Amino acid sequence: MPLRIVGFAGSLSRPSKTRALVDLVAVRSAARLGATAVTYDLTDIQPGLGAAARLEDLEPASAAIVASILAADALVVGSPVYKGSYSGLFKHLFDLVDPAALAGKVVLLTATGGGEKHALVIEHQLRPLFGFFEAATVPTGVYATASDFTDGLPASAALLARIDRATEQLSARLTRIPTATAA
Repeated sequence: MPLRIVGFAGSLSRPSKTRALVDLVAVRSAARLGATAVTYDLTDIQPGLGAAARLEDLEPASAAIVASILAADALVVGSPVYKGSYSGLFKHLFDLVDPAALAGKVVLLTATGGGEKHALVIEHQLRPLFGFFEAATVPTGVYATASDFTDGLPASAALLARIDRATEQLSARLTRIPTATAA
């Protein structure tokens, strides 16, 4: 059974630069590994997410998407930057997730924002969130601004090089073979 890479974009708008970035990173990661990739966003699990106090409160279609996210071999997660952080609804989804559900899961972090001043959102907001879950975040995060996109798609050479570095790290984490001493 091939590995499954699931992308999740914390965006409610469509089209969305965040979703385009997450989707490209997920697809490139999957191509590197011979895996499958699928991407979701907040719109896919609406309208009941905001009213849910537990995952069990979600409608069946939304619950199935969350189950797909939690069952993935690796995640590519991204959020647009709102006032220096990820969106509240994005955080609410992860507030509903059992703390043990993401332990050890390989996660590649991405974000989009209006300018370079928000680039640290990955290190100061997203990485600590997934650190709480004891997820295995890859060292390289991918941040993009509007100038990195052409016709709504990630296009700048620097961004694409960073994506390649991050997907290489994700691939290495998923394909490690345990050593004799670890086994």
